[in-house]
Amino acid sequence: MKKCLFIIMTVLAIFPVISNAQSAKFISVKGKEIIGTDGQPFLMKGTNAGNWLIPEGYMFKFAKINSPKLINQAFMELIGPDETKIFWKKYLDTYMTQADIHFMKTSGMNTLRVPFSYRLFTDEDYLGENNPNRGFELLDRLIGWCKAEGIYVILDMHSAPGGQTGDNIDDGYGYPFLFQNEGSRQQTIQIWTRIADHYKNETAILGYDLLNEPIAHYFNKEELNPYLEPFYKELTKAVRTVDKNHLIILGGAQWDSNMHMFGPPFDSKLVYTFHKYWTPTTKDVIQEYIDFRDKYNVPIYCGETGENKDPWVGDFRKLLEANNIGWTYWPYKKMDNVSGIITFKKPMAYDTIINYTEKQRISFEDIRKAAPTNRAQVKQALYEMLENSKFENCTPNNSYIQALGLVTNK
Repeated sequence: MKKCLFIIMTVLAIFPVISNAQSAKFISVKGKEIIGTDGQPFLMKGTNAGNWLIPEGYMFKFAKINSPKLINQAFMELIGPDETKIFWKKYLDTYMTQADIHFMKTSGMNTLRVPFSYRLFTDEDYLGENNPNRGFELLDRLIGWCKAEGIYVILDMHSAPGGQTGDNIDDGYGYPFLFQNEGSRQQTIQIWTRIADHYKNETAILGYDLLNEPIAHYFNKEELNPYLEPFYKELTKAVRTVDKNHLIILGGAQWDSNMHMFGPPFDSKLVYTFHKYWTPTTKDVIQEYIDFRDKYNVPIYCGETGENKDPWVGDFRKLLEANNIGWTYWPYKKMDNVSGIITFKKPMAYDTIINYTEKQRISFEDIRKAAPTNRAQVKQALYEMLENSKFENCTPNNSYIQALGLVTNK
């Protein structure tokens, strides 16, 4: 009797562990397929939360300033540092909301790729704050919404320490310093390890896109490309010390287009990603990625594409799906735009801000000469932009959505 009681108590003691292990289901891979939690192939169909955690100048209608720090600098010159800080707080709370995620789900999407800046996980000043936990605060909220809707999340380091791209999208210094600077590499490893440890048990996360569009084509690829895969190996090894559950997504060099520096897969849960814009919609455009998939028996996925006319959007989407390639089109939301999923109106007085950013602002004299006389109007235009960007004030581009094979529902 005592022996039976001991066995029963032992089983009850370990039951929660077994139950937790069985309920912690993650997206996985098998050969060339990404596998869903139901054990069946999972084809990503989704979008990118572009311009949210990484503001981009062209999405603000700016031609001459294009990175977060340059946009922030212009706003501080126009409305002052205190008001700029308030603006960014409201922006981050307004631009991407629970209503946006619900719309994605009801449209038929299953995946959201979220570009972020490493600065959200440091004490560096970024968008009005220097809180090293700010990234978790923002992403935890978003992931909670996505989990409730059954949307999977890809975390994409769009901006890495030192800069991985060498252009505005990494919010760096005009060169991919990351790869040749030990301090920047170690900081990147530390941040990714911290993120992976925080989310290691989060089933709503599909995977980690370690570096967005590394090593732009402006630079010596023969010198820089050999750094990429070895650093990916370092990053992956670090992530795996805390998180063995999630997929690792690797983008090639030259805007996630060149995979020639990659050898055989070095981890059991790798997915390779490519980006394609403004190309023909014929198979030869993606053939090299299909060949890579076949050679190494690994999954591939198109992390960014779009920003084109509806017929192109539809044709390229069909090309990807015909070749069993998932996608996350860019972008989800953009001001005064028909080449995206939803849009919102540009404020009446917003051209005052655009005009300011296009003037020479090298010296303080330049700044004084360029400044608009009515700063209250500038502030009003910025806050009107925030109001317009709220989901309830946005307009879906229905023909674009239909080209993606999704459902129009607003």
